[in-house]
Amino acid sequence: MIRGVRGATTIEIDQPEAVMEATQTLAREMAKQNNIEPEEVASVLISTTPDIVSAFPAKAVRTITGWEYVPVMCTHEMNVQPSLPRCIRIMMHVNSTVAQNKIQHVYLNEAISLRPDLVKK
Repeated sequence: MIRGVRGATTIEIDQPEAVMEATQTLAREMAKQNNIEPEEVASVLISTTPDIVSAFPAKAVRTITGWEYVPVMCTHEMNVQPSLPRCIRIMMHVNSTVAQNKIQHVYLNEAISLRPDLVKK
C-alpha cells in the first residue's frame, strides 16, 4: 500500500546552500521518524513558495546517500496570500503497511505553524 508522508520547513533567506540544507534535513527527518528506506519510496514531490528560486530542492534529496534513484520532482505552491514565506514542502509516497493515523508528518522551523496539531510535543 502507498502512504503519503508530509513535511515542511522554512529557510531564512533564499540561497542555494539554505535550500539544500533545509531540504536534506527535512527529508532525512521524515525518513527517520517513519523508518523509511529509499527502496520503499515510490516518489517524492517537493513544492516551494514562489519566493524560493535559487536552487532545485529535488537535487538536495537526490544527493542523500542511497536516494540517488528515487524519483523526485519540484514545483511551486499556489501564491495564496497570506502564506508562509520561504517554505519548502515535501510529500513522500511510500510503500508501507503502517496505518495512516500512525504516519509521522514532520514540520520544522516556522512551518510548525502550518499544522501544529501534527507536531510532536
